[in-house]
Amino acid sequence: MTLLFKIGFLDISIVNIIDIALVAALLYQVYKLLKGSVAIKIFLGFLSIYLIYLLVRALRMELLSAILGQFMGVGVIAAIIIFAPEIRKFLLLIGRSSLLSDDNVWKDMLFFWRKKDNSLFNISPIIDASKTLAGSNTGALMVISKSTELKFYAESGDILDAELSKRLLISIFNKYSPLHDGAVIIHNGKIKAARCILPVTEREVPAQFGLRHRAAIGMSEATDAIVLIVSEETGQLSMSKNGKIIHNMSFQEIRETINDYLNNLDVDTRFEDLEEYEMKKRRKLAMTSKTTT
Repeated sequence: MTLLFKIGFLDISIVNIIDIALVAALLYQVYKLLKGSVAIKIFLGFLSIYLIYLLVRALRMELLSAILGQFMGVGVIAAIIIFAPEIRKFLLLIGRSSLLSDDNVWKDMLFFWRKKDNSLFNISPIIDASKTLAGSNTGALMVISKSTELKFYAESGDILDAELSKRLLISIFNKYSPLHDGAVIIHNGKIKAARCILPVTEREVPAQFGLRHRAAIGMSEATDAIVLIVSEETGQLSMSKNGKIIHNMSFQEIRETINDYLNNLDVDTRFEDLEEYEMKKRRKLAMTSKTTT
């Protein structure tokens, strides 16, 4: 190893610097993943105990080291159980950003003679239905997936496998319909299922967002799908992806975002973190109060 410098009795090499940088990057990603949820407090508690364990072991406090060592041994298993949802999200995040996540790449390499699947479809029924639903303040939740059929979530509702149409979407979300309570999953131009149960985010969300928005954010955290929300209270339209959100969208913005998403274009930069959205909202309120006074 190439020695860079010494700090007291510590020899610092290039490998040590790379090791520290990678650990710092990993901890930062874990913090971003857990930020805003209850799990962050549990994680900080585990981290504090582990740092104390390293300290007492370095000081050769045998009895306390043995007690904390036993706790840390069981704590790894407990952490896996407690952080199971977060571990799943972390692995999903890695899977999304890797080459292995692109199914089309492997299909092109292994089955190059087959016709490539086309995830594009006519989204006009979604836009037209959203206009009608928003105009009548009818709440709706539509999950649009380009990569998978989301069978796990589709099986939580009623399987339809029906052609996408404006009338069918309006009928599903009619408040007198037995299918209105839940989300529809749309994939490859078909409504795969209705009345689906979505995972609710554990993060703190702005007070104006209800359960429908929380479910949309939770679904976008757990999958790579894009979720469209029609508010029952205001009739405003929002979209969520990767745990981020765009609020009060126009129909043209919705059309462009969905089309770009299906065309594998980068749409993540259009969405805002919940913290950023809350800060912008506070700034607007502060500016409004200044102008009125």
